[in-house]
Amino acid sequence: MRDAYGLDESFHEWTTGNKFDPAQRWSWWTDLVSASVAQGVQVHRARIVSEPISVYVRYEYELTDGHNIKAGESVRWLPRRLASDLALPGNDFWIFDDASVLFNHFAGDGTMTGEELVTDPRVVELCTSAFAAVWARAVPHEEYRPA
Repeated sequence: MRDAYGLDESFHEWTTGNKFDPAQRWSWWTDLVSASVAQGVQVHRARIVSEPISVYVRYEYELTDGHNIKAGESVRWLPRRLASDLALPGNDFWIFDDASVLFNHFAGDGTMTGEELVTDPRVVELCTSAFAAVWARAVPHEEYRPA
């Protein structure tokens, strides 16, 4: 849900024009998602973005086909202006088996500061319903054209 995360070496490399293969760069993720999808797990990623998009979101967008989609994820994009009437948790999160939520915590500069695994059914329901609302409204990656 952020317009920028930690600006790591890969981001800086991309900004200089080095269009590396993300599936090879992050093969551990590609392998994990591919193996999970092969076992019938659905991996959905929704990105809520400000438009015009930031340089960092452009980086994510350009790497999505070769990284997320190639691994087997379904990815959708929701312009932030279309999310104003949605109740969203304050942090990025992953939902696992509709039973637990992993929150990712970030500092103001986008550096990850920690994770928090929550199994409280009320929190899981909040995140599940928020994600479902975003997913229903978001544009599939193949159709999204960033502003």
